[in-house]
Amino acid sequence: MTSTPAAREFSTIGVIGLGTMGAGIAEVFARNGYTVVGAEQNDEGVARGRQHLEHSTGRAVKRGKMTESEQAELLGRITLTTEMKDLADADLVVEAVVESLETKKAIFRALDDIVSPDAILATNTSSLSVTEISTANARPGRVVGVHFFNPAPVQNLVEIVRTVVTEPAVLAEVQALLQRLGKNPVVCGDKAGFIANTLLFGYLNHAVSMYEHKYASREDIDAAMRFGCGYPMGPLALLDLIGLDTAYEILDTMYKQGRDRLHAPAPILKQYVTAGLLGRKSGRGFYTYEAPDSPIVVPDVHTPSVDDEPRLRHDIRTVGVVGTGTMAAGIVEVFAKGGHQVLFVGRSQDKVDGVVATITRSFDKQVQRGKATEEQKAEALARLTGTTSLDDLAGVDLVVEAIAEDLAVKTTLFENLDEICKPGAILATTTSSLPIIAMAGATSRPQDVIGMHFFNPAAIMKLVEVVSTVATSDEVAETVRALCASVGKVAVSCGDRAGFIVNALLFPYLNDAVKMLEAHYATADDIDVAMKQGCALPMGPFELLDVVGNDVSLAIQRELYLEFREPGFHPAPLLEHLVTAGYLGRKTGKGFRDYSRV
Repeated sequence: MTSTPAAREFSTIGVIGLGTMGAGIAEVFARNGYTVVGAEQNDEGVARGRQHLEHSTGRAVKRGKMTESEQAELLGRITLTTEMKDLADADLVVEAVVESLETKKAIFRALDDIVSPDAILATNTSSLSVTEISTANARPGRVVGVHFFNPAPVQNLVEIVRTVVTEPAVLAEVQALLQRLGKNPVVCGDKAGFIANTLLFGYLNHAVSMYEHKYASREDIDAAMRFGCGYPMGPLALLDLIGLDTAYEILDTMYKQGRDRLHAPAPILKQYVTAGLLGRKSGRGFYTYEAPDSPIVVPDVHTPSVDDEPRLRHDIRTVGVVGTGTMAAGIVEVFAKGGHQVLFVGRSQDKVDGVVATITRSFDKQVQRGKATEEQKAEALARLTGTTSLDDLAGVDLVVEAIAEDLAVKTTLFENLDEICKPGAILATTTSSLPIIAMAGATSRPQDVIGMHFFNPAAIMKLVEVVSTVATSDEVAETVRALCASVGKVAVSCGDRAGFIVNALLFPYLNDAVKMLEAHYATADDIDVAMKQGCALPMGPFELLDVVGNDVSLAIQRELYLEFREPGFHPAPLLEHLVTAGYLGRKTGKGFRDYSRV
């Protein structure tokens, strides 16, 4: 009978490089009772490292997270030095110097003669090849990547990067150590960007391209992802925070390693960096800031002025809604709450009654939670009129179509609405993926046809993408934006192309996550944890795919691929296989995860 080897005991940790990240890593280990030796190349570096540590722990004392004696105890566990030989007793050495391959390799070469043969060596690189760094050491099997996220004492995610020669025992020991520190380690293979940066920077780069091609304004791109996906920051504001020079370097490294066109830095990114517009740290990037390092955005030449606020150029009193599904019922509720008379059309009286019942239930929940009163409920319901006849829409000022995503069915409806509705009435579609111009072309008034893409559930989600075709009049677009604002929605403007803003940025990112899983680069659980904890996203990509439905996701991804002909947008084969097998996500009980036993 073989006995399980005892878990390795770590007592002394070495940290090389005491910038913000290195000092943060030293603090994490010292907080957990480990003896830490921090090495810098000169006395200035040591002084800077000491300052980082004192400031960080001082902030914790001020916030009541640590006492002064605990701070003194923590700092007492850390010895700072300019001599690498002082790391001789370290059981683990973490390198956190500048992102230079030669500098890192020189350190790993030097460590051979300093630390014991069984000491583990780790690099905190965020974009360089861990394999290449490990080749500088005589024992590459003991080398691993440990990518902490900034600020290291606060962020729980750590990406552990295994190379093809990393010893399994080393991987397991580092994983166990990080868990003891209260971190959430995720394991992945060695390719530029690892999990979080690979998925994040592809998405950020796509947002930059969208802005560069003037498809939408910076404000609208950022608002779309915040209000449409619940992201804590929009992509362009996030790039300003990260630093455009850092983003450029990461993308450039990722592109050189993988040759994926989606990682080739958008040309405007290089122009900004060359011009010294690096984001918050320089006071200007995609936005302009009050001062360098300030988070406060100030108006600049690109900021919309108060005079640009959209106004109702058409009088919108009565709104028509065609459809009785979840989305249609939500839109009816939005307009009724906003004070409009709403006439909605269903195929049968049962369907019409169902909409009233759905909205009544929605209001009952709001009343229970104190979000609405019985009086408000009665007033909103009194504004509703249901019918089974399209002809009743003759007098409405705006019609919103919310029927099945089928172009032939929608086109026929628009032909009918064109004949029924009065001149000047605005005809809107809620399509999320079909060409709006095709519906506009079926009418004699293409200038009055527009997209109003609500997000589900419409009564709760703030975002509406207002989509203009090449024929939509500016007055109609402005009126619809103003109308959205009047009913409490955030309207963003964009052109009529597949995916609009949100889906065009979201679904390629989800598709990239599926490709990552398919390549056995990391597990679905680790990828989800990396994106939720490393990027503060509300859901991981596989959680989200299973909620949206893999069939819906595949259909949108196919539309994007057909429209843009971008090889990187080709749907991941694994997604296609799951859909073929009927594993559509939560609605079928099985998708990327099995929900049947939950």
